[in-house]
Amino acid sequence: MPPSTQLASLEKEVVECRACPRLVEWREEVGRKKRAAFRDESYWARPVPGFGDPEARLLIVGLAPAAHGANRTGRMFTGDRSGDWLYGALHRAGFASQAEASSRNDGLELRDAFITATVRCAPPQNRPRPEERRRCRPFLEVELEHFLPHLRCIVVLGQYAFDHVLRILRDRELAVPSPKPRFGHGTEVDVGGGLRLLSSYHPSQQNTFTGTLTREAFDGIWARARELLDS
Repeated sequence: MPPSTQLASLEKEVVECRACPRLVEWREEVGRKKRAAFRDESYWARPVPGFGDPEARLLIVGLAPAAHGANRTGRMFTGDRSGDWLYGALHRAGFASQAEASSRNDGLELRDAFITATVRCAPPQNRPRPEERRRCRPFLEVELEHFLPHLRCIVVLGQYAFDHVLRILRDRELAVPSPKPRFGHGTEVDVGGGLRLLSSYHPSQQNTFTGTLTREAFDGIWARARELLDS
């Protein structure tokens, strides 16, 4: 099956998922009530599939869709300030065709990169429960299975994604070090087979407004990812 067809089949499964009643109720409630700034828009209010190049060597994993970001637009990291930071950095590093991400139809394309998340529905307070993470895990496992033959780098955004992806890689019997590496901005983990996991602080407003994550530090992550792909 061609790579684009495999991912299209997975996308259909993701979008139709209703496995977590709490998340279904929340994402749909947000879509009905809306935020005043988006009151004239139709919210996606469904699980958000991954997005990007079906033959990517770089996989980017975040936490979950934002209630008024991807839960509104239907595309990962699109329509909120975190996405502004992410796509701006990806554009500067040559992984994105443009720096702006406003909607599913804005013409943005990713080059050699694919963006996904640990959980596909927007969770209340941005905090999925353990059982919700477990139910969503197979979607990420299928994506990893798809990309692993040519994957060179996984960038995880935030500690939640860092811990989750390491658990999956360990269960797949990749060479995850023991004890588990500690999360930190720029932490790099060699998991064998020519694959590296690279961690970054999440580009949330909490981190970017306080200076915990600077543009220089964030750009450094994507410069390193580029080095790993080109080495």
